[in-house]
Amino acid sequence: MAKTKSAGTVKTGRDSKPKYLGVKIFGGQAVKTSNIIVRQKGTKYIPGKNVKVGRDNTIYAAKDGVVKFSRKRKLCFNGKQRIASVVNVV
Repeated sequence: MAKTKSAGTVKTGRDSKPKYLGVKIFGGQAVKTSNIIVRQKGTKYIPGKNVKVGRDNTIYAAKDGVVKFSRKRKLCFNGKQRIASVVNVV
């Protein structure tokens, strides 16, 4: 008996786990210290007051309070401007 199927099977035929990115706590909701507010790849959301960024760009609360989202113009390295969402804990 053959160990593998004829025509061969692919070693990389498995599916990866979902990453569960996105906003976890929305504006107006109460948050405690070290609660994750946003999980993201890159910096779609940028940190504001009482908020810190993890190694994988996860934004989490540095103090207890209420989450507030706002928008801000940000200058990119190539001179273009983009509108970024700022996450604050008030």
